[in-house]
Amino acid sequence: MAALKHSRQRESIKEFLMGQTTHPTADVVYENMKQIYPKISLGTVYRNLSLLTDLGEIQKLSSLSGPDRYDARTNPHCHFMCTECGSVMDLDIQATDILHKAEEHFSGKITGYSAGFFGICEECMQKKKN
Repeated sequence: MAALKHSRQRESIKEFLMGQTTHPTADVVYENMKQIYPKISLGTVYRNLSLLTDLGEIQKLSSLSGPDRYDARTNPHCHFMCTECGSVMDLDIQATDILHKAEEHFSGKITGYSAGFFGICEECMQKKKN
């Protein structure tokens, strides 16, 4: 495979994602990149998100409802999605617990996993109380 050409736009997208904990959509990434690169296209953002995902530098969360989300945190971890407001957040639980439990009930070899939890976030629960 040929060496990958350096791209300021791709690096900016990756840097933006590394500073986020909200797991933004491609549209959110695009709107933020337009502030730096006013002539950037949505297609360029999608291509770079796809390439960064393929390279393992970010992960795409597509099993959650709604549009795909992107996460610069690539180590195995779980996500929570609020069914009220749609926010997505990392869950800091021992991810290895899930993997070990699955391995107990599977005779093949598990090489990775994706886990998502759904419910109502603390902020939405507070809004419902008021």
